[in-house]
Amino acid sequence: MTRATEAATTWRQALSWRMERQFLEPVGTASPADVVRRLGAVLAMDESLAELAVRTRRQVSQPGELARALDDGEVIKMFALRGAMHYLSPQEGGTYLALRAAGRQWELQSWVDHYRLTPSDWPDFRAAVREALADGPLTVPELGQALARQRAYRHLQPVFDEGAGTLIKPLTWQGDASLGAVRDGQRLLHSLADNPRWAGIPDLDEAGPRAITAYFRTYGPAPLDNLHHWLGDGLSAGRKRLGSWLAELGDRLVPIDLEGTEAYVLHEDVDALALARPSAAVRFLPGHDQWVMGPGTKDVHVTPSPRRDLMTRKANPVTAGGVVCGTWSRRRDELTVTWLDDRPRPDAALEEEAGRLAGILGADLRLVLTS
Repeated sequence: MTRATEAATTWRQALSWRMERQFLEPVGTASPADVVRRLGAVLAMDESLAELAVRTRRQVSQPGELARALDDGEVIKMFALRGAMHYLSPQEGGTYLALRAAGRQWELQSWVDHYRLTPSDWPDFRAAVREALADGPLTVPELGQALARQRAYRHLQPVFDEGAGTLIKPLTWQGDASLGAVRDGQRLLHSLADNPRWAGIPDLDEAGPRAITAYFRTYGPAPLDNLHHWLGDGLSAGRKRLGSWLAELGDRLVPIDLEGTEAYVLHEDVDALALARPSAAVRFLPGHDQWVMGPGTKDVHVTPSPRRDLMTRKANPVTAGGVVCGTWSRRRDELTVTWLDDRPRPDAALEEEAGRLAGILGADLRLVLTS
């Protein structure tokens, strides 16, 4: 994708605009469902981190509100990026699932041999799953028991008894089931048919440009490498497909010179980006927050190289002006902030953000600053 660069800005300006888009500065008033919708996906492997990712972007929040949004169908939980569980918007989550399913992993010979389901078996298998879930949520073993009543799927009951992790994934990618709460140690699976907010899975060539547009609205301006990380590495969309969808968007994407790095932003966001002013706002984010994971930990403008391993290992980032400058950790009533940057440590801003985090967590925390 090559075209003449039309505008220029600084990384500080770009990150400030991106923080506003992600409800980080200023902190937003959007509902939990709208926060998830704006971020595209929120990692759900650790519920406490997922909840903090949403609550830290809201001026006023309550414990458990993300779980309640899941129960009410305002958000859904699916296997999505990098094969991990994520919260998605029921209105727009199908866009990402369409890309995730495009690889059709269930057609791999290893899948066919292991599960004894050929590609031609999958339409009937999916229909059987939807029928089993039509009367209400089931745990994974319960779904296996329901399917085992049909001779064709009796051999799969041991797979479901053991959790059926890999087999469940393509069922969520194709909208046949969604993930719910845990009951008696077992994950519940739900039908999406009764969720009026569920918009379904769009056609792949409709979903592709839509997913690219959503990325640049929230994570732009961004180099194409960041997009390939999010949709290519994350969802297995494929470089060739991404290239064709980018070409289809044409002039909707405007190239930006970011201090020598070619990045892109949507045409309708160019004026707002030009008006953005650099921000020094300090934020305490949870490990694997989308602020870091969206561009990827290889993006040195958000995560300087010496801090990449910390972010990959799920350390809680402290950001200043959108740049990872340290980490924070809590042990009982002690909140330890480790400052890792060469710039002067902004103690007053750290104390203010520590107070905000204490309010979110409902705890009286003693701040310890180290460098």
